[in-house]
Amino acid sequence: MAVTDPIADLLTRIRNAVKAQKRRVDIPFSTQKKNIVEILKAQNFIVDYQIVEDDKQNILRVFLRYTNGVSALSGLQRISKPGLRIYSQKENLPRVLNGYGISIISTSKGLLTDKQAKREAVGGEVICKIW
Repeated sequence: MAVTDPIADLLTRIRNAVKAQKRRVDIPFSTQKKNIVEILKAQNFIVDYQIVEDDKQNILRVFLRYTNGVSALSGLQRISKPGLRIYSQKENLPRVLNGYGISIISTSKGLLTDKQAKREAVGGEVICKIW
Protein backbone atom coordinates (compact mmCIF):
# COMPACT_ATOMS: atom_id res chain seq x y z
CA MET A 1 0.00 0.00 0.00
CA ALA A 2 1.29 3.45 -0.89
CA VAL A 3 2.09 5.89 1.90
CA THR A 4 0.80 9.41 1.24
CA ASP A 5 2.97 11.08 3.90
CA PRO A 6 6.33 9.27 4.25
CA ILE A 7 7.67 11.65 6.92
CA ALA A 8 4.63 11.09 9.14
CA ASP A 9 5.16 7.35 8.58
CA LEU A 10 8.80 7.71 9.73
CA LEU A 11 7.79 9.58 12.88
CA THR A 12 4.98 7.13 13.65
CA ARG A 13 7.26 4.09 13.26
CA ILE A 14 9.84 5.65 15.60
CA ARG A 15 7.12 6.67 18.10
CA ASN A 16 5.64 3.13 18.11
CA ALA A 17 9.08 1.53 18.51
CA VAL A 18 9.84 3.78 21.50
CA LYS A 19 6.52 2.87 23.14
CA ALA A 20 7.27 -0.83 22.61
CA GLN A 21 10.83 -0.35 23.99
CA LYS A 22 12.41 -1.71 20.77
CA ARG A 23 16.14 -1.25 20.24
CA ARG A 24 15.81 -0.68 16.50
CA VAL A 25 13.20 0.09 13.87
CA ASP A 26 13.24 -0.53 10.09
CA ILE A 27 11.85 2.15 7.77
CA PRO A 28 11.64 2.22 3.95
CA PHE A 29 14.53 4.34 2.65
CA SER A 30 14.35 7.79 1.12
CA THR A 31 16.93 10.57 1.06
CA GLN A 32 14.76 12.98 3.02
CA LYS A 33 14.16 10.37 5.75
CA LYS A 34 17.92 9.74 5.90
CA ASN A 35 18.53 13.48 6.34
CA ILE A 36 15.99 13.64 9.19
CA VAL A 37 17.62 10.63 10.88
CA GLU A 38 21.07 12.27 10.49
CA ILE A 39 19.74 15.29 12.41
CA LEU A 40 18.34 12.98 15.11
CA LYS A 41 21.76 11.33 15.44
CA ALA A 42 23.59 14.68 15.55
CA GLN A 43 21.23 15.85 18.35
CA ASN A 44 21.75 12.55 20.31
CA PHE A 45 18.13 11.40 20.04
CA ILE A 46 19.24 8.09 18.45
CA VAL A 47 22.39 5.99 18.71
CA ASP A 48 23.01 5.35 15.01
CA TYR A 49 21.44 4.35 11.72
CA GLN A 50 22.44 2.23 8.78
CA ILE A 51 21.19 1.63 5.26
CA VAL A 52 20.39 -2.03 4.55
CA GLU A 53 20.33 -2.87 0.85
CA ASP A 54 17.44 -5.03 -0.30
CA ASP A 55 16.25 -6.36 -3.67
CA LYS A 56 13.05 -4.29 -3.71
CA GLN A 57 13.81 -1.16 -1.69
CA ASN A 58 16.61 -0.18 0.66
CA ILE A 59 15.80 -0.06 4.37
CA LEU A 60 16.82 2.61 6.85
CA ARG A 61 17.57 0.85 10.16
CA VAL A 62 17.44 3.25 13.13
CA PHE A 63 18.94 2.27 16.50
CA LEU A 64 17.12 4.03 19.34
CA ARG A 65 18.82 5.56 22.40
CA TYR A 66 17.80 4.51 25.92
CA THR A 67 19.28 5.53 29.27
CA ASN A 68 18.27 3.32 32.21
CA GLY A 69 15.26 2.12 30.20
CA VAL A 70 14.08 5.65 29.39
CA SER A 71 14.09 6.75 25.75
CA ALA A 72 15.88 9.91 24.66
CA LEU A 73 12.79 10.66 22.55
CA SER A 74 9.77 11.88 24.51
CA GLY A 75 7.70 13.07 21.58
CA LEU A 76 7.61 13.57 17.84
CA GLN A 77 5.03 15.75 16.12
CA ARG A 78 4.48 16.33 12.40
CA ILE A 79 3.78 20.01 11.72
CA SER A 80 3.67 20.64 7.96
CA LYS A 81 1.50 18.09 6.19
CA PRO A 82 0.88 17.43 2.48
CA GLY A 83 -2.59 18.99 2.76
CA LEU A 84 -1.46 21.99 4.81
CA ARG A 85 2.08 23.27 4.45
CA ILE A 86 3.38 25.41 7.33
CA TYR A 87 6.14 27.91 6.57
CA SER A 88 8.00 30.16 8.96
CA GLN A 89 10.18 33.20 8.43
CA LYS A 90 13.59 33.38 10.05
CA GLU A 91 12.29 35.69 12.80
CA ASN A 92 9.38 33.38 13.71
CA LEU A 93 11.01 29.95 13.81
CA PRO A 94 9.32 27.79 16.47
CA ARG A 95 11.09 26.86 19.71
CA VAL A 96 10.32 23.50 21.24
CA LEU A 97 10.10 23.21 25.03
CA ASN A 98 11.95 26.51 25.46
CA GLY A 99 15.00 25.18 23.60
CA TYR A 100 15.14 21.63 25.02
CA GLY A 101 13.64 20.12 21.86
CA ILE A 102 14.26 20.80 18.19
CA SER A 103 12.27 21.77 15.12
CA ILE A 104 13.39 20.44 11.76
CA ILE A 105 13.10 23.07 9.03
CA SER A 106 13.35 22.45 5.28
CA THR A 107 15.29 25.44 3.94
CA SER A 108 17.05 26.43 0.74
CA LYS A 109 20.24 25.19 2.45
CA GLY A 110 18.78 21.74 3.18
CA LEU A 111 17.23 20.32 6.33
CA LEU A 112 18.31 22.26 9.42
CA THR A 113 17.34 22.42 13.07
CA ASP A 114 15.67 25.61 14.30
CA LYS A 115 18.93 26.77 15.94
CA GLN A 116 20.95 26.17 12.77
CA ALA A 117 18.33 27.98 10.67
CA LYS A 118 18.47 31.00 13.01
CA ARG A 119 22.27 31.01 12.79
CA GLU A 120 22.10 30.80 8.96
CA ALA A 121 19.31 33.45 8.92
CA VAL A 122 16.95 31.37 6.75
CA GLY A 123 13.31 30.37 7.11
CA GLY A 124 11.43 27.55 5.48
CA GLU A 125 8.90 24.77 5.88
CA VAL A 126 8.53 23.48 9.44
CA ILE A 127 8.68 19.69 9.01
CA CYS A 128 8.35 18.43 12.59
CA LYS A 129 9.05 19.03 16.27
CA ILE A 130 11.04 16.56 18.36
CA TRP A 131 11.61 16.55 22.12
